[in-house]
Amino acid sequence: MLRLGQRICIVDDQLEQNLPIGEYGYIIAYDRNADNIFDYVIRVPKVNKHYFVPAADIELEEVLIQQEADRIEREALIDFALATKNEELFRRVLNGEDLELETESDKEVLSREDFIKQINLRAWI
Repeated sequence: MLRLGQRICIVDDQLEQNLPIGEYGYIIAYDRNADNIFDYVIRVPKVNKHYFVPAADIELEEVLIQQEADRIEREALIDFALATKNEELFRRVLNGEDLELETESDKEVLSREDFIKQINLRAWI
């Protein structure tokens, strides 16, 4: 349940009440009547009106900002993966897997001889 005075954004108009979708408002009261569908009374200062709304029609401003930041981060990772031709990163981002940084404990431990062979191969190239 949202607190009184919290800033919200109207994201939907399920009951077709001509809500100003995309506008900001503030929760001014709870509708505790069990006989109706409305959960909150909100005030939208831009249109200077009060509305009775169900909880599904509104979302906290902080949640919307976080969702937008996540979307932008995902798009930036996709752009980076395409620019660097990193197929593994691209597939991980598209599949929605968590991106974890590789730690040294995850890497395969090489013997001394294998390590020297790798160094010599890289120096040879």
